Amino acid sequence: MLYRIMTVIGGLVFVAALFALLWFFCRKFLQHHGVTDQVSDRATVLATWTFAGISVGLVFAVVGAFVLGPWAFYRTLRGHDVNISEGAAIWWGFGIVLASMAITGLGFFGFLMAVGAY
Repeated sequence: MLYRIMTVIGGLVFVAALFALLWFFCRKFLQHHGVTDQVSDRATVLATWTFAGISVGLVFAVVGAFVLGPWAFYRTLRGHDVNISEGAAIWWGFGIVLASMAITGLGFFGFLMAVGAY
């Protein structure tokens, strides 16, 4: 029973870590493209909608996260007046989603191995 509780708590921590990684990568993306006005707020909005896209995509199928996450990133980015082409915005969104999901997934599987659940 203790392992189940630890796994649930660990899962919640890794959900928070996924959002934190998305926020960090969105912030770096905006800074890289010359956005200087309200970078933290814009990164939060961008990460929130990207996280929502990933979450909805994970409900349907794991592959859906890699479709809806970048799409949500692209749609939200259009409202931030960043000078980037539409295709590049989608690829940047895919890269941010892929990097965030990979880092979080590897960390979570390592956690599962550490508690003996995997």
